[in-house]
Amino acid sequence: MQMFSSSRKVEPAMPMTATEPTTPPAAKPAGNGTAETARTGGTLSSGVSIKGSVKFSKELLVDCDVEGKIEATGRLTIGKNAKVKGEIRTKSVIVDGTVEGNITAAERCELRAGCTVHGDIEAPRLVVDEAASFIGSAKIATAKAGTPTSP
Repeated sequence: MQMFSSSRKVEPAMPMTATEPTTPPAAKPAGNGTAETARTGGTLSSGVSIKGSVKFSKELLVDCDVEGKIEATGRLTIGKNAKVKGEIRTKSVIVDGTVEGNITAAERCELRAGCTVHGDIEAPRLVVDEAASFIGSAKIATAKAGTPTSP
């Protein structure tokens, strides 16, 4: 007794259409050996000049000239072409360019090789690459209990 009939039609194989990968792009190594994932926030590219304050909440890459205060509750990256003149208050900051002013980070401040910072830094964690230029003072302290960490 046959369980299956042999009258089944054979269908030609259809090539699969290419789809975009659903996994995030691979992380690339940063200057200090840690992995850096693709940026999801905004970008102020080179050639832009801003006078005034800049505020954002998630993530921003600044690769331009900024004269004024930068305030954020997210992650700030100062690009290689950037020249920032003013105070920076943010959750986390990575500096590749030039900053003339004080930096206050609630979580972390990283000065990468080739950057220049003229000002004081206050952050619970400070990473300074060997070829970074830093002229100022650094206060490395965690926030006290009951003290808000947002800028």
